[in-house]
Amino acid sequence: MKEKTEAELLHLCAAYCSAAERCIHDVKKKLDAADASPEVKERIIRRLVEEKFIDETRFCRSFVNDKLRFNKWGRIKIDFELRNRGISPALREESLGSIDEQYYNELLAELLANKKKSIKAKDARDAYLKLLRFGAGRGFESNLISRCLQQLVKGGDDETME
Repeated sequence: MKEKTEAELLHLCAAYCSAAERCIHDVKKKLDAADASPEVKERIIRRLVEEKFIDETRFCRSFVNDKLRFNKWGRIKIDFELRNRGISPALREESLGSIDEQYYNELLAELLANKKKSIKAKDARDAYLKLLRFGAGRGFESNLISRCLQQLVKGGDDETME
């Protein structure tokens, strides 16, 4: 198989970044798959950043928004994924701080209320623990989940949690 030139790799990476927001980590993985040398990777990434194909701040905002709205992930899970992509702590904190609290709380309440309808539990304690685990698995903070579950119990619309 013919090895790609630096110009071809640059073109491929620019097209990759144009299709969706990407971070440096994503582009490095793509270049690793193409067996690019470290020097070539560095030059390509520097050029993509200079030409604004890669913008970590823009990526972070987009990633947080998409994972929250479409995947319905909590802050913990989003932060974990951003950390795995090598995003700086300050940038992660800034992006996660931009989440609308009211929307975030409503999202969690809706997720828990919908899940409550489908769980099979022996008693109220079992249902509570299952919902707590579900919320934690989605990446929401345990104190927020507990507060939301208490509100759900006060609503009393289902006999499994009374």
